[in-house]
Amino acid sequence: MFVDEVEIVVQGGRGGDGIVSFRREKYVPKGGPDGGDGGDGGSVILVADPSLDNLAPLTQRKHWKAGDGRRGGSGECHGANGEDLVLSVPVGTVVRDAERNFVIKDLVKPGDSVVVARGGKGGKGNAAFKSPTNRAPRIATPGQEGEVRRLMLELKVIADVGLVGKPNAGKSTLLSRLTRARPKIAPYPFTTRHPHLGRVIVDWNRSFVIADIPGLIEGAHAGAGLGHEFLRHIQRAGILVHLVEPEPADGTHPVQNYQVIRQELELFDPQLVKRPELVVVTKADLPGADEVRKDLEEAIGRPVLLISAVTGQGLDELVRQIVRILEAQGRFAASITD
Repeated sequence: MFVDEVEIVVQGGRGGDGIVSFRREKYVPKGGPDGGDGGDGGSVILVADPSLDNLAPLTQRKHWKAGDGRRGGSGECHGANGEDLVLSVPVGTVVRDAERNFVIKDLVKPGDSVVVARGGKGGKGNAAFKSPTNRAPRIATPGQEGEVRRLMLELKVIADVGLVGKPNAGKSTLLSRLTRARPKIAPYPFTTRHPHLGRVIVDWNRSFVIADIPGLIEGAHAGAGLGHEFLRHIQRAGILVHLVEPEPADGTHPVQNYQVIRQELELFDPQLVKRPELVVVTKADLPGADEVRKDLEEAIGRPVLLISAVTGQGLDELVRQIVRILEAQGRFAASITD
């Protein structure tokens, strides 16, 4: 099960109570106060883990609580601190305060972490209150409650290249041809139900990550189809590769389809249409594919690539164009992890 959004409640541990205690030792007639402080409660910490690809593990529970601190002891013994609760989330998780609707932290790099609920402070034992004027204090303070927060966790896939287009435009087929990813491929719309990632190896020290995003339709920005759920996953992509099917099964015009998807991207996030974009006509083996490519070039005023993920036509040139843009963006340093 792929989960890219989850709401949870996190709570820091309660601080341990301080205690009232006095020394009771033989031959020590005036034993003073020796009540120890309570331990601090544990905190809840989120850590970005590159081995995870979605938020499904956090759906097991709604409420996550760190360990409580232990109460103090006699002999001025400090209570043990509560154990921190460390929750692993995928790289690219946006941590948001669900009640006040602000971003706490965007975990964009492996190992990024954030304390989302701090544990309560331990209470003071009576030894902390002794003074020249109060040699036998009989007071202690309780531990504080831990912080409680309701969080909205939202995963935005981190990829160098995002594949966009209408359903059945050939995104999954292209991803499977360029990488080792094996998304579901079938001759009907909405085959892709969640983003798939794959790594394209350019040479011995260069590679980039490409994401296959579920097909978009008109109205996607407002929730139509699957688009609204997954448009967020292309917000981090440095390049958009817009795939256009030359003979759509629904009889629509390829140029119009391109314009519709561009409009949906702009309505969802105006910054998306400012990203570098490669426009690609797929299924070059179809008779009218090259004519569609020419029509698109005339409509948008810039070159359009023609490829076939089945025969391999144009794939090398597509990769070269992607590499050229990534080099200009300086993104390769972040991609070389394998």
